[in-house]
Amino acid sequence: MKRWLSVLRTPLGLTASVLSAGVLVLAVLAPILWTDDANAVDTGNILAGPSADHWAGTDNLGRDIFYRTLVATRLSVELALAATAVAVVVGLLLGTASFLLGRRIGRLVNAAVNIAVAFPGILLALFFAVIFGVGATGAVFAIGLAGAPAFGRLTQTLVASVGARDYVSAARVAGVGRVRLLFRHVLPNVSEPLVVNATIGAGGALLSFAGLSFLGLGVQQPHYDWGRLLYDGISSIYVNPYAALAPGAAVIVAGLAFNLFGESVAKALGVGVVGGVPALPPSPDALEVEERPAERHHDHDDVVLDVRDLTVTFPGPEGPIHPVRGISFAVRRGEAVGVVGESGSGKSLTALAVSRLVGDPGRVEASRLELLGADLRASDTRAQRHLLGTSLSMVFQDPMTSFNPTQRMGGQLAEVARHHQGLGRRAALARAVDRLRSVRITDPEHRAHQYPHEFSGGMRQRAMIGMGLMGTPALIVADEPTTALDVTVQQQVLDLLTSIRAAEDVALVLISHDVTVVGEVCDRVLVMYAGTIVEDLPAADLAASARHPYTRALLAAVPDMHTDLDAPLATVPGRPVDPADVPVGCAFAARCPLATDRCLAEQPPLETDAAGLRVACWHAGEPIDIAIQDREQVDAR
Repeated sequence: MKRWLSVLRTPLGLTASVLSAGVLVLAVLAPILWTDDANAVDTGNILAGPSADHWAGTDNLGRDIFYRTLVATRLSVELALAATAVAVVVGLLLGTASFLLGRRIGRLVNAAVNIAVAFPGILLALFFAVIFGVGATGAVFAIGLAGAPAFGRLTQTLVASVGARDYVSAARVAGVGRVRLLFRHVLPNVSEPLVVNATIGAGGALLSFAGLSFLGLGVQQPHYDWGRLLYDGISSIYVNPYAALAPGAAVIVAGLAFNLFGESVAKALGVGVVGGVPALPPSPDALEVEERPAERHHDHDDVVLDVRDLTVTFPGPEGPIHPVRGISFAVRRGEAVGVVGESGSGKSLTALAVSRLVGDPGRVEASRLELLGADLRASDTRAQRHLLGTSLSMVFQDPMTSFNPTQRMGGQLAEVARHHQGLGRRAALARAVDRLRSVRITDPEHRAHQYPHEFSGGMRQRAMIGMGLMGTPALIVADEPTTALDVTVQQQVLDLLTSIRAAEDVALVLISHDVTVVGEVCDRVLVMYAGTIVEDLPAADLAASARHPYTRALLAAVPDMHTDLDAPLATVPGRPVDPADVPVGCAFAARCPLATDRCLAEQPPLETDAAGLRVACWHAGEPIDIAIQDREQVDAR
């Protein structure tokens, strides 16, 4: 409410608000006060000019044009608002079609919307006016349907943007239906821009309605709106120009009032009146990776997460793309496994695939994908949703996109307990308060009734962890949990994850760009590049025993207390591989100083070496300076 009231603090907003309020008040009071004066016929004073008795003159029956203009305010505004309501309702149906009906039907609807948007609104209005016939009712539907495609396009863009948020994906996994998702999680978060654009659309509808009535397609005698008065007054414009000027001025003032009010609200709220469209992610054929021998002799009861030959596929313009290509690993109870690599290496997508959060058109395949022995490849069932909701905790990279900004924090945490554990509203909220307290949020009773924007970044991240603890998780997947946090808060979040892991014997998968953080928190490190695991080694041996050139390059790029301040910082040469164009052979070969002809031709398998470590490299552990000569030979060839 404060944000809406801020509109009145600007000169433009105050002026537009006063004008809009004046038009609405006049629409209510004018017919009550001046209908008799507006309908009074004076045949002795026909087509008279302005005077003290008739400020805007009279029409061809001697009726007062000024009073008729005032009384016409109600019908003009009512019809404009009715047309706007039609545009909003039809636009919402068109804009949410993809979300509710699925991609195929939604694509057809979107194509029709795109075609309709290409035509000027007035042409569409004239087209529909011919279909629905002459009169006020036909004009309402004509103008409403003409405005629906633009509103539908905006709705489609906003819904697609919010529909990709983490909290919507989590609700889908929890089994929330599409209709409930739309009304509970999506529409409340796009309501402000839709209201703003509907307000601006009301001004446009009023102008369009006046235009149709002026053309004789709208309001018919004996009723009249501003457009009809303008139509009647234009015939006598040379005798009494005020007969056309008065209703014309009313149309301009009211249209400007609605448009300026909408634009001032948009500026005050920081809402745009047009939106952009999100894009799809992208990577080549999967290469099978050998199962890790070291994992075969672990007690299966000790394994929390078991992944074999995991591949994620998206459709691409030139064939399927594989951002994750046949990776295998296991996480045991109480173990912390770090996943590192550059952006685009497949780290986050692996976490989403494990958590069953990869939506259409993505496809997840694996020879084994088990959580606590349950097969996650099976079709979606109530039992599987319960398992994921209580035994797996996902800590997303940006909690601001993971929490619904229109709902209180306590209610969002409580929803987990109500849905997956069957607790009542009061018990679930008490559990939420207890979980907020467990993640070291002060005054949790008060904080539970606040909204996400009232939490600091670190508090939101802790609350995100608290949401994962609403059940009894056996595995926490933390995807860049310290991104955008200052170093002090980063340490607090990492300490919290470590303490939870120690206290509850919970397995942890920590995804990060920061190799040093992973080395401090985790027991084991998986290094990913181009959708595959290129090295798997103990975190304690990371600095001393890293054998893959990519791992060593990542470590060298991290400055420490011994870094020469006068020398340029070390970087990994070249650019990461495009998932849609992974080369033959080793994907890192183009950036690797150790690469030889064999690297360019053959993909190295992920094998266990003599030291018991897994590495995928034909030249693992070789000194860089020795192999530079080989690299020069490759370049020469």
